Amino acid sequence: MNKSDLIDLIAAETQLSKKDAASALNAAFSGIINATAKGETVSLFGFGTFMLRERKARTGRNPQTGQTIQIAAANFPSFKPSLFFKREVND
Repeated sequence: MNKSDLIDLIAAETQLSKKDAASALNAAFSGIINATAKGETVSLFGFGTFMLRERKARTGRNPQTGQTIQIAAANFPSFKPSLFFKREVND
């Protein structure tokens, strides 16, 4: 399923036009992205939790040359599915 399929599903389930469904989905995505980027945790009951995690700086190796390189610290988004989500996927 891609974003277009999800928009079609939302439109069918809610009786919204595809344009309104796309706007609602985009607004939800923007809200999740903006809150997570600020370091806030976004919890959606029955679905899961979006959060920002930190990856510390570390030493790596260039696979082409074998030379040691320094990899900078970085933040990355993380998603933890809810227990309900996990159960539904495994049933």
